[in-house]
Amino acid sequence: MPGLTYFISDLHLGAGYIADPRAHERRVVEFLEHIAPTAGRLYLLGDILDYWWEYRDVVPRGFTRFFGALARLADAGVEITWLKGNHDIWIFDYLPAEIGFSLHDGILAEEIDGRLFVMEHGDGVGSLPLSFRALRRLFRCRAAQKLFAAIHPRWTVGFAHAWSSHSRKKGGYIPAEGTARSLVRWAEEYNARAARKADFFVFGHYHTMCERRLADGAEVVVTGDWITHFSYAVWDGSTLSLNKWE
Repeated sequence: MPGLTYFISDLHLGAGYIADPRAHERRVVEFLEHIAPTAGRLYLLGDILDYWWEYRDVVPRGFTRFFGALARLADAGVEITWLKGNHDIWIFDYLPAEIGFSLHDGILAEEIDGRLFVMEHGDGVGSLPLSFRALRRLFRCRAAQKLFAAIHPRWTVGFAHAWSSHSRKKGGYIPAEGTARSLVRWAEEYNARAARKADFFVFGHYHTMCERRLADGAEVVVTGDWITHFSYAVWDGSTLSLNKWE
């Protein structure tokens, strides 16, 4: 498919710690409108929304302009793939069907312009604390999801945003060097056992911009965020580069 391939993650739209949510959303929309003429593919690598719970018959408020910008890209023929993060786990079938994107949970390996890209939000690979692994399993447990869905949104929405803000204030994101070591080690192990070695590994989650090259020539890229970096990666058919949206 012609066009550039864009990768973006960790927008955290709707987060309570963002001073001006409308300006934040507008900045993201301006970026999407800017790439529209050149984009062939767009990968949303998780934590795009700070919180989203998809009810069967009710649509949560907010994100209208962002969803509209995505829908315009999809209608124009841009292939959009959304990988679930640890904040937007609970997207099910409404948004993919309504907007027109593919939804994926976990590791995704896809060939783009003859090169193999392995992608994941980043919270499911590398060195993970046991407590975080337990939370990941709990959040994906169907029984737990049904119980959570039975609670009225007036309590669940506030609770989710408070938890997110608390986590952010703790500053629990791994520094760039720690991120690189963990993800590079995982990527090396992946290529060591893979029938076909990946050319690129692309992650989000850690809120840092990071590029590392493996001994076998593969590249590891962490895409940053849209809280402090306003960053994205772009593949032009021969080079994968990290950039900032000014």
